[in-house]
Amino acid sequence: MSRTRRFTAAFALVASGALTVSSMAAPAGAAKPSPTVYKEYVSLGDSWTADVVILNAQGLPATEFAPIDCAQSRVNYPRLVAAALKVKTFRDASCGSATTQHFTQPQTGLPIGGTNPPQFDRLSKTTDLVTVGIGGNDAGVASAAMGCLNLLPNLGLGLPSPLGGSCKDKLTAGGKDQLTTQILAAEPKVVAALKAIHKKSPKARILAVNYLAAVPKTGCYPYVQADNADIAYLYVKFNELNAMVKRAAKKGGAELVDTYTPTIGHDVCQLPHVRYVEGVIPLSLNAPALSIPLHPNSSGAAAQAKAVLAQIQK
Repeated sequence: MSRTRRFTAAFALVASGALTVSSMAAPAGAAKPSPTVYKEYVSLGDSWTADVVILNAQGLPATEFAPIDCAQSRVNYPRLVAAALKVKTFRDASCGSATTQHFTQPQTGLPIGGTNPPQFDRLSKTTDLVTVGIGGNDAGVASAAMGCLNLLPNLGLGLPSPLGGSCKDKLTAGGKDQLTTQILAAEPKVVAALKAIHKKSPKARILAVNYLAAVPKTGCYPYVQADNADIAYLYVKFNELNAMVKRAAKKGGAELVDTYTPTIGHDVCQLPHVRYVEGVIPLSLNAPALSIPLHPNSSGAAAQAKAVLAQIQK
């Protein structure tokens, strides 16, 4: 089978959520694949790249490339992409809670004391493919989302979140939207990181991966324990975050991978077999797993991989 047909077959399997690669024929109407064969792929990013998990059907978090407390899923999108492309060399530097600072400095103080070396240490002059998923922690969006979890919203008890208060009210106090300010401040950091990757790996094709559609336009309390108005606020902020990633990709000379658009309708408020992001209860029924709330599950990882592979074909 030619290289082109092998790539197309692998893409078709990952696109359907499969975790293995075989040499079956490409489906009718598939886009014409790129003939490029990548030899050295490096993945950089935060928890939405690591697709953080505590325990799933594949076991504990992977430790080939990062400490166990980076919580890399063994079926995260970088691994699915690497398997589909059949790259000879693959390194996944991603880690939960990572910021752009951790691209050039060690990430210390991980949950059980681990240290992830600077993510750029995995890059080389011969790296020819890099995926980057970063910016959410620089902007404080991830921590804000967790802070919006609310046990007793809309009861008028005057209690602070998570016992009744609105996180939106706190984040927009005094007429200043903290998250909007932080998202704008994160943009030059992401741009600088992308430009630095070009210098470290001048032959690499760089793909900036945005954040999938985790938050709906309106809430679904008590299914997801957050005030409906706060969910609506987070929906807007996640869109601002993705807009920032898009701008940064253009300024930093990277290609944008849009995981948001194809995952609309698979947000945290959907039924377990539909959603791509887990809710407050950290037990995933989408695929057996002890997961981390408000992070992609295995189906979400497969959707991310599908989007990355689609961009690679272009």
